[in-house]
Amino acid sequence: MKTIIIATDFSESAINATKYAADLAEVIDADLLLMHVYQLPVSFGEVPIPIYGEDLESGASKKLDEIKVELETSTSNNLKVNTLVKAGLFFNELRTVCEEIKPYAIVMGSQGTTAAERFWFGGHTVYAMKHLMWPLLTIPPTANFSAIKKIGLACDFDKIEKTVPVNEIKNIVEDFNAELHVLNIGKKENFNAAIVFESAVLRDLFAPVKINYHFLSDDDTSDNIIGFTQNHQLDLLVVLPKHHSLLDLIFHKSYSKDMVLHSQVPVLTMHR
Repeated sequence: MKTIIIATDFSESAINATKYAADLAEVIDADLLLMHVYQLPVSFGEVPIPIYGEDLESGASKKLDEIKVELETSTSNNLKVNTLVKAGLFFNELRTVCEEIKPYAIVMGSQGTTAAERFWFGGHTVYAMKHLMWPLLTIPPTANFSAIKKIGLACDFDKIEKTVPVNEIKNIVEDFNAELHVLNIGKKENFNAAIVFESAVLRDLFAPVKINYHFLSDDDTSDNIIGFTQNHQLDLLVVLPKHHSLLDLIFHKSYSKDMVLHSQVPVLTMHR
């Protein structure tokens, strides 16, 4: 059985992501796991302040139970929803749970509506995007689930067979019976034999799924991709974060990060 994990901090952005995930789960017949991680605050004053972990846990459990009832009611009890509260560091606890249940995807809000939400939850989202090896679906605060008919894949055509999780992407395309649009950044006036070769490799790997290729200008990479997704009404954008050397990290602009934090279309981050 497929399981979708919803990592929530109860912010407005996270609540919207929860609603999106519930609608998504109904379509693909998946279970939901509502998960919240709390961290005990540290007291720096001279006078120790008692901190009760039980209160934090019970408060979070109560909120999750309320959300669970709302989701079950709105889906006429057709959706199986479980809850989980963990104490510790957000990413460590999320990764441990993923290793245990091997989820279909993890869903999080990509942007907060307040400055504090953008700083705290946005930081969790970006870190998980870079380091979590399971598919991570980030939902913009204004996104509503209707259907996934067009899926975009941002691809640089570099070492396709080693960097693109073909089978996983094919499964998602087939789950939703969607079109696959591959977006590549480059200069149209320059003939690049490597790109021609890699695009043919990608076509063969994805067969029988048909690929629609789109070659975009290399100026403002993330803005061009975001603009394309909106203008062509894509329902989902898949990005493939890559691991860089220390020198690359100093000079490299994180296009994946920009797309996750600024896209108005849900972004699915996947690793190979």
